Amino acid sequence: MTSFRLLTSTFAMSLAMVPAWAQSAPAAASAPALSLELNTAQPSEKGCRLTFVVNNALGADLSKAAFEIALFNEAGVVDRLTVLDFKDLPAGKTKVTRFDLAGADCGKLSRVLINSATECAGVEPAACMRALKTSTRTAIAFGV
Repeated sequence: MTSFRLLTSTFAMSLAMVPAWAQSAPAAASAPALSLELNTAQPSEKGCRLTFVVNNALGADLSKAAFEIALFNEAGVVDRLTVLDFKDLPAGKTKVTRFDLAGADCGKLSRVLINSATECAGVEPAACMRALKTSTRTAIAFGV
């Protein structure tokens, strides 16, 4: 019986210690990010309409954000370079933006590559590329 009491006391003491070491672990802070999702690619009257969902979690308003992108065809060859201007991106805000790419065929678009940030006003210029997180909901490869 004594060993059972000793065992339950030891067990109770170990449970009491759980909150102490659980609280001492630092909370993981999320890194600043500029999330850019290629949400849809749809044929339009002008060519191909790309819809992006962008979220500015950089901790500062961007008065202007623009990116040079490369469009690759179905053979993996660069079809064109163009700049997409997302304009202002308030801190903590999610925004949906559409771009019509004249003469582009969505069905032949295999990849969209972000070459560089041509404008990143409101934070250190390199922050837009360094903190950029890309994703896609399309069959088109998208990234840096």
